[in-house]
Order: sequence, then structure tokens, then C-alpha cells
Amino acid sequence: MRNQDTIDVNDETRIIFFSDVHRGDNSMSDEFAHNQNVYYHALDYYFKNEYTYIEIGDGDELWEYSKFSHIRRAHSDVFCLLKKYFDTKRLFYLFGNHNMAFRNEYISKHELTHFYDEYLDTKTPLFPGIKVKESLILKDHQTDKEILVVHGHQGDFMNDQGWIISLFLMRIFWRYMHMVGLRNPSSPSKNRVKRHKIEKSFSKWIRHNHIGILCGHTHRPKLPDQSEAIYLNSGCCVHPRGITGIELVGRKFYLIHWSIIPDDQGRLAIRKKIMKGPLSFDDIRL
Repeated sequence: MRNQDTIDVNDETRIIFFSDVHRGDNSMSDEFAHNQNVYYHALDYYFKNEYTYIEIGDGDELWEYSKFSHIRRAHSDVFCLLKKYFDTKRLFYLFGNHNMAFRNEYISKHELTHFYDEYLDTKTPLFPGIKVKESLILKDHQTDKEILVVHGHQGDFMNDQGWIISLFLMRIFWRYMHMVGLRNPSSPSKNRVKRHKIEKSFSKWIRHNHIGILCGHTHRPKLPDQSEAIYLNSGCCVHPRGITGIELVGRKFYLIHWSIIPDDQGRLAIRKKIMKGPLSFDDIRL
């Protein structure tokens, strides 16, 4: 793994993990656009409650949209909030297959450090000096247990070694199919057989290496039972009715879901629901 850092976990730790946000250009093919308000509200909640934000890859949809500047402009309020995380040293940016371009330090520096402010007619700092990582390690020093945080495309040939082929197929074909409701059947997020194959491969790796995995990529949220391999998945932010993620509070993991739901009076509000948890480092067996 490239550029790997270690994050110490203790009783004061507060981290929110989201992946597969797939921010687009707010056009008809932008699968994130309908969840933008939910995502923004959730991020704002976590910022005010002093969480660190770790984005586990595929935050920006660079397969369908070749220009990051269009994505940043379309979701400028989201990037203003992400900048607050960065400025307070609470933002970690991992790359996935859909934003693999940021693996290149020159590209990430050119696209992410500054942007052109049309109102001020000048270059404005965004994430100056940011280092886009492939992976991180969560290390709990009370138990000496570790969890690898990585997007999860590694080992999936068409999304890892063959990502250039997949990029062009997405950009020239599937992007336009999205507009009429068709989805790529070979994608792990849409192909149950492929998704289970990836999850089975990760479970085997976990048992062999005695280290857990927290990832995204398949879009299938998961928090394991104590008897299972320690494979956690944050899901995605492009579900039809909300976003999913993983919270790490203290030394405990929670699988969470944010969505717009009506109250008793029929008024719509954005609410968080704990889908599963807690799973404590004390209960993890590696």
C-alpha cells in the first residue's frame, strides 16, 4: 500500500467514515446530487461534534466527469465544508478506482490545492499541501489490534489494474446510460456475485493476515458479528433514499444511515439511524 499512515485509537477518538460519494457535476447523470443535502447536513453535524472525516475513496466521480473543477463548482457548499475539516486538520482523503487520478501527486496538487474563485477573480486555497493516500491503519493501543482502511478496489482487476479501460467505458457509454436509468451490470455495486466474490476474498485475507479491513467500493454496508471476519464496509452516498457510513466513537464502531424522513406532523427532516453496533475493539478477534 502507498503512503500509509497510522491513526491511534483511544477513548477520545471520533471519526466518521464515508465512501463512494461519487460527487458529480449536478447534471442528470450525477448520482450524488439527490443526496447532497443529506450528506451536507451529516458532515456539518460531525464537524460541529469534532469528528475527523475519512473519505475512503471514490469521493469525486472522475470516471464520468473529466474536470474536477466542474465537480467542485457544482457542489461548492460541500467543498467549503470539507475545507473546514482540512483547515482544522481533520480530513483524510483516500483514492479509489473512480478517483484514481489523485494517486498522481502532480494531478492531486494541481486540482486540490487551489481553485479559481470567479467572484474574486483569483486563485483561492482549497486543500493546500494535501496528500491523497491509498490506505490508513487504525491502531488500538489498548489491545494492539489493527484495521486497514482502504477503498477496496485493490485486487478487482477491472477496477485496479484495468481501471483505464473501465474509465473509458464509463465516460463514453455508461454515463449516458445512467441518464435513462440503466446501470453497469459488471460493477460490484450492481453485481451480487461479483460483490460476494470480493467480500469472500477480503475475509480470506483478513484471516491470513490477522488484521481487519474497513472499506467501501461494493456499496454494501456491513458491520460484522463478533464471530465473523472483521470486514467493515461503509456503504455509499448514492443510495436512492439516503447515505450510509461508519462511526468510530471511543473505541466502538457503529453502522449508521442518514435519510430524510417525516415526523409525526408530516414535516420532513434529516435524521440519523444506527443500523448496527456497537462493535468494540475489545470484542474483535483477529
